[in-house]
Amino acid sequence: MAHTVMPSSQELPRVTSEDLKRARDRLRVAQARRHRWGKLSLLWLLIGPGVLVMLGENDAPSMLSYAATGATYGPGFFLPFILVTFLMAFIVQEMTVRLAAATHRGHAELIFERFGPFWGAFALVDLALGNLMTLVTEFIGIRAGLGFFGVPPVLAVLLALAVIALVVLTRRYWTWERIGLALATFNLVFIPVAVLAHPDPGQLLAAFLTWQPVPRWDQTTLLLLLADIGATVTPWMLFFQQSASVDKGVTGQDIAHGRLDTALGALLAAVAGIATAIATSPLFAHHVNASSFAGADFARALLPYVGRVGASLFALGIVEAGLLAAITIASSSAYAFGEVTRQPHSLNRSWREGWPFYCVLLVAAGLAAAVVLIPNAPLEFIVLIVNVYAVLSMPPALVFLTVLVNDREIMGEQANGSLANVLTVTVTLLICLAGLVYGIATVFPGLLPS
Repeated sequence: MAHTVMPSSQELPRVTSEDLKRARDRLRVAQARRHRWGKLSLLWLLIGPGVLVMLGENDAPSMLSYAATGATYGPGFFLPFILVTFLMAFIVQEMTVRLAAATHRGHAELIFERFGPFWGAFALVDLALGNLMTLVTEFIGIRAGLGFFGVPPVLAVLLALAVIALVVLTRRYWTWERIGLALATFNLVFIPVAVLAHPDPGQLLAAFLTWQPVPRWDQTTLLLLLADIGATVTPWMLFFQQSASVDKGVTGQDIAHGRLDTALGALLAAVAGIATAIATSPLFAHHVNASSFAGADFARALLPYVGRVGASLFALGIVEAGLLAAITIASSSAYAFGEVTRQPHSLNRSWREGWPFYCVLLVAAGLAAAVVLIPNAPLEFIVLIVNVYAVLSMPPALVFLTVLVNDREIMGEQANGSLANVLTVTVTLLICLAGLVYGIATVFPGLLPS
């Protein structure tokens, strides 16, 4: 009589809290697929990384860039232009959804596996430095936004750091994602500010239907044009959305919803960016020079035109933009660190199982917060360096992404087709060219027309 030999406990893989939590999430997805009326429920369950990455990219510096655009040129060329930049962002970020579904690997992990340890380490260091400097700018925005309400800088930064810690230490991806989505909706507060600015509907309609030419070609116009393009896609977005999609448990069946999630995020982010430009257009109409304005400066300048409520919403929007970006950017650093070093890297891990992941996330945010609180720290110089560093880091990040998504060995049927490659290469070249010109213009402003 044959006896079945049961494997010993040492041969069985250990079931972690990450496995159990993700299995529960996937069970709800499977149940929604079987339910006759489960389409809306399925959409609710599967959205998340795309909306978070797009609205996370609407960070404090980006919203201030849109505000400067509206204050400098009013409603016109830049309104439909902002919409086009987020279409470009969708083309790039959609590829990270397919990469996650096809490989179940994070972006840093794939670079490490497909390009070798040198490029894996390069990607990690490159991302870590860029993220740290960008995180500093987010805390600058948070401090400026709360400063409008009289909150002292130290208290503003500590409050933001506490919120980040509380959200992260839920130790549950689903909870973290839902809190992030709730926070992301506040990016839309710029819409009521735009309404309070009483824009001319005919002028707005004309801006979109006729797409007026660039107002003038000078140094300010070119810098704003390039800044808006360069802010469309940044390296942390590639790492974050792919890793978050893997942490969420996205599969090949979910790609259509992943695309929808990304498209919805791009649309909402574009609407918020356009609303910000419209909200500050009264400054253009009244010839207010906003070239040196920061977050609180814009809010104060808008008081005569949108009232106390509108100005307060604008300031809160800058705070939200910085806070959501800080959460997502710090998470992308932690994901990449865990992937390259083979440490547990999931927001579903318990503290005991995933303490390296949580430590990297919180230390990254803490270091950035500490820099902002240093007396007489060269914060304006840091903002400048962030822009220049983004120029240097985007080309290799986009090249890695394009090569990976064309690798049929890992992508299978989800690899790029001919049309996708045309769009990908076009967007990649445009972003790289815009970033390169922006970097040159920033370092050598004398080369631009005055």
